Amino acid sequence: MEFCPKCGAVVMQKGTNGECLRCGFIIKGKVNLSISEKIEEKKEIAVIKDNTLDVRPITDEKCMKCSHGKCYFWTRQTRGSDEAETRFFECVKCNHTFKQYR
Repeated sequence: MEFCPKCGAVVMQKGTNGECLRCGFIIKGKVNLSISEKIEEKKEIAVIKDNTLDVRPITDEKCMKCSHGKCYFWTRQTRGSDEAETRFFECVKCNHTFKQYR
């Protein structure tokens, strides 16, 4: 890389008369810049397309409808960012969905 001795700018390209494009100082010599980029091959990402496979986590939470002891769960931020997140549950047995605020 070459720098302009007057203004200190990186000289990417000279003007038609060999001057710095930023301040107009006359620059002698060539500007040699090279750019290289390493491109890596992307890896494949597995995608689950089958709806029969359920990958949601299960917790020990009692269903309010059928009293079964196992539920799927997930969380969402339903209120302000300074409030606790809301936990949602879905019963493994009867698919009843309910929520719990903290």
